[in-house]
Amino acid sequence: MSKIESFDDFVKVHGILLAASGLPSKLYPRLFHKLASDTFDGGDYFQIESSEDDRRRRLLLTSQSMPKDSDVFLVDHAWTFRLPDAYKQLKEIPGLAERMASLMSIDIDVEAEEEEVEEELSVDQIIDNEIRYAADKGDDSLRWLELEGLGIVDDSLLSLHLPSQFQDLVALSLIGNKIESADVVIQEVIKFKNLKALWLNDNPVLHKSEHQMTDEILQGCPSLEIYNSCFTPNYGLWALGFCGDIFGKDNPGCVQQDHPLCNVTSLDLSNRSIHNLVNKAFSVHEMPLLSHLNIRGNPLDQNSVGELLEVLKLFPSLSSLEVDIPGPLGNNALEILESLSNLSLLNGVDTAKIFENGKHVIDSMLQPRIPEPNPEATLVDRVLDAMWLYALNYRLADEEKLDETSLWYVMDELGSALRHSDEPNFKVAPFLFMPSGKLESAVSYSVMWPIKNSQKGNECTRDFLSGIGEDKQRSARLTAWFQTPENYFIHEFEKYQQKLQAKAFESLPSNPSVSRSIRHSDGSPLLVYTDLPQVEEFLTRPEFVITNEPKDADILWTSVQVDEELKKEVGITDDQYLNQFPFEACLVMKHHLAETIQMGYGSPKWLQPTYNLETQLSQFIGDYCVRKRDQLNNLWILKPWNMARTIDTSITDNLSAIIRMMETGPKICQKYIEHPALFKGKKFDLRYVVLVRSIDPLEIYLTEIFWVRLSNNPYSLEKHSFFEYETHFTVMNYGGRKLNHKPTAEFVKEFEQEHNVKWMDIHEKVKQVIRAVFKAAALTHPEMQSPKSRAMYGVDIMLDSSFEPKILEVTYCPDCMRACKYDMETIDGKAIVRGGDFFNYVFGCLFLDETAHVTPL
Repeated sequence: MSKIESFDDFVKVHGILLAASGLPSKLYPRLFHKLASDTFDGGDYFQIESSEDDRRRRLLLTSQSMPKDSDVFLVDHAWTFRLPDAYKQLKEIPGLAERMASLMSIDIDVEAEEEEVEEELSVDQIIDNEIRYAADKGDDSLRWLELEGLGIVDDSLLSLHLPSQFQDLVALSLIGNKIESADVVIQEVIKFKNLKALWLNDNPVLHKSEHQMTDEILQGCPSLEIYNSCFTPNYGLWALGFCGDIFGKDNPGCVQQDHPLCNVTSLDLSNRSIHNLVNKAFSVHEMPLLSHLNIRGNPLDQNSVGELLEVLKLFPSLSSLEVDIPGPLGNNALEILESLSNLSLLNGVDTAKIFENGKHVIDSMLQPRIPEPNPEATLVDRVLDAMWLYALNYRLADEEKLDETSLWYVMDELGSALRHSDEPNFKVAPFLFMPSGKLESAVSYSVMWPIKNSQKGNECTRDFLSGIGEDKQRSARLTAWFQTPENYFIHEFEKYQQKLQAKAFESLPSNPSVSRSIRHSDGSPLLVYTDLPQVEEFLTRPEFVITNEPKDADILWTSVQVDEELKKEVGITDDQYLNQFPFEACLVMKHHLAETIQMGYGSPKWLQPTYNLETQLSQFIGDYCVRKRDQLNNLWILKPWNMARTIDTSITDNLSAIIRMMETGPKICQKYIEHPALFKGKKFDLRYVVLVRSIDPLEIYLTEIFWVRLSNNPYSLEKHSFFEYETHFTVMNYGGRKLNHKPTAEFVKEFEQEHNVKWMDIHEKVKQVIRAVFKAAALTHPEMQSPKSRAMYGVDIMLDSSFEPKILEVTYCPDCMRACKYDMETIDGKAIVRGGDFFNYVFGCLFLDETAHVTPL
């Protein structure tokens, strides 16, 4: 077929794609017509409108009405990319970064604005202006002063003589300066006798001696109610009035007046580090009209749940409450509502709906996740951060195979203006149109159609997680686009941590060895069936003979999984020896490996924090939030459950990216070793070969040779380097990359010289880790034991900068190309192991009870 001419041909070629899209069949002819005529007519029916509340555009219907399933619209793809190529494309394709920035509502003129800031007034000019401003208002003295982002250092702060100039100052903001000395700050600040608020946020001094300085400032300024945006233990009417928009620059406050908060109806106390809400200022006597209260993000740890509920009950007008759930009011929304029966809204959700759905944790007022502004970031960097709020993905496939990595794409301006709704009125799906009937002619679009009746002026929405329910962690996955309640996830993480810490490992019984040589009593050779060319070529011992018939073999050494169906089909019996153990997935699949180790040891130092995103997303988000709160490194590596050669593996510190990459297949998320041991400036890992004769009792051997795998580029934590495979990954024997082979003994000698360490000390630690991994499998999965199983596994280890070993993964039937190709000197330098004999001594150990060139663990 050279070109699709008819509708019937179109359906014949695209039938599977049409069915997968979910498009109603009655719209197929309409779609064919628009594809054939290249008709993009969305502009006739819809209008893109800027939305100031969340900086994200929205799409409105402009036609009088649009019934359900009445039409279908083509949406172009403005950018299509594979993840490793994203940075390069944005840098090199003219106009792409600018278009993406516009489409994603990224401010293109940030750099220009930053330059303007540098030309602003001096400190003295600002102070003069503030004095005039106060005088114009009729104030006899300056009581509110903001000196933000002016480059003020310790000496210049002293030279300003602020306490002697402005004795009546109520609020002072020094946010974003370069103050470093706690002594200077304390010396100046405690001279203010009426100070109610002090902001020192974003000054170096806070990173040096924050706790000591805080104590001295609070002791020297007993009237201070707000310090660095947080309430002090002395907070009262002034702090509450500031949050209720009563006090501010135009009205610095005079709390001598009676009941200054009597007209406050809405009070936002979120993220103020409030520990105690039982305060005489926080009372119905002072705020009789309070109807909306936000206390999210506060520990409130000096109050019991009962105390807090009793305080809130006293406000007769309180109808709307925002609070973390779980949090200071407990873990159950229904119980909160039973105590506070006057509420009509809890976290933005109608209370009647909460009772109707019976949900314990609710939060519908989710704010969109907007990338944090970073003036130092380039336009390309800002696009790379924001793209996860817009990008979607698909994977190409034909009759023979599925593409190894996904294609990501960003819809054009119209498609990208569709915002999320749990109850959408439109649906969108990717669609590949193949005008010639073949994949190589494919053009990618998205198709969009109404799934509800809509009227003019209605916003058009789609479900960002269409088809994904709570059984697939829907609420947690919405964190990719929205600011979900961090406290909930932190609580889940803390519960998970407690569970891991409670693990106590049993010891393995010291049973005698059970594996013996399987030589035939008549001295005839053992028949080996294999589908591995290396075994066929290099297993040359006379005790073994290769056979082409699996059913005749004494030993089956295969790269494929042998299950009951295959046994029946080929004629394999239970009397034949097999190079795989039952249930070995507990070791060789990445999510099961982590689970096996955690079941046994909890959180051993040799396993990086690891989460199965398919089942532990909430716990991972909690861990991420805690690290962010504590200003710890938050770099993670995502690995598919069961893919080799680092396929579909990514490194990022972007939470939205981590959650979105779940869409390309099941993954684990593991804390990245950001400071690995380096060899001549380059990252490396170590491949060990482990031979397992028995699980119960545990009989394992380590081959005397290991292989070092080196990256090709010098190691870097520069953010763009995460797109460079040859900087952060070490598997180079695929894809035409340069493989730097380093003989074991040579590596050990040079490594010892470079780092002044003894390799044998490291080697002992590695052996202990490998033994512990297989011990975990033996104890948590005793069903692995099989008297007819003998297997070889690859174990990958990385060293951190303290030379502590970390387990990376365990591989079934590892690639032994280098083992067979190179003659290698042993670590101790006492022997040469010929590559051509690798499988001879492997088979000798596993099947003839020999120990040449192997070490028992």
